[in-house]
Amino acid sequence: MSSRSRLPIEDVVSAGGIPWRRSETGEVQVAICGRRAERLWVLPKGTPDEGEPLEQTALREVREETGLDVRLGEPIGSIEYWFTANGTRYHKRVHHWLMEPVGGDVADHDHEFDEVRWVPIPEALELLTYEGERNLVREAARRLGVEV
Repeated sequence: MSSRSRLPIEDVVSAGGIPWRRSETGEVQVAICGRRAERLWVLPKGTPDEGEPLEQTALREVREETGLDVRLGEPIGSIEYWFTANGTRYHKRVHHWLMEPVGGDVADHDHEFDEVRWVPIPEALELLTYEGERNLVREAARRLGVEV
């Protein structure tokens, strides 16, 4: 038996979204968050505050991480993965919703990311670091009628 399998296991949950818009030319774009030093591009997401419903978590985290005020759309799916930290093995499920901006600006994102940018869906599929998030964006494209 490996040492990893003997670690305590904890289930955790997060929530976030896929902010999307149509450009002036009609192209669908999504907002993604990046950290230059890590060469990391991800969708905005985070952990619920105590007692906070997942939908509210998703709205709050997208607002904090992107600078955008958004309206909650339909659920788009969830991602599951495992990681180990501080002697515990975590099973994490992250729930995502489509979200439309109603205000704000990506220039007003918080300190967690170096850059937040609007990109066309094909570019997002190239930039996003994790396959699970690329799959969510593919599903969003399908639902929004965008061929990828």
